[in-house]
Amino acid sequence: MVFEKLCELIAEQFGVEIEELTMDTSLEDDLGADSLDLVELSMALEEEFDTGEITEARAAGVRTIGDIVRLLGDAED
Repeated sequence: MVFEKLCELIAEQFGVEIEELTMDTSLEDDLGADSLDLVELSMALEEEFDTGEITEARAAGVRTIGDIVRLLGDAED
């Protein structure tokens, strides 16, 4: 469920097809995300998944969609 919702959000933000997205999709290499894109994505995640603030320290290791899924899973604990 988290993965599907996340893919919808990413597809909309980056203008890609949902079918192109996998757990291994790289935000920077595959989607061309820059630092502003990542900040906007972080804000969208906070709102969509009600995670509270995603700090820079928590987001530092995020490189792929799978990393975001794991980050969101940690937020639910």
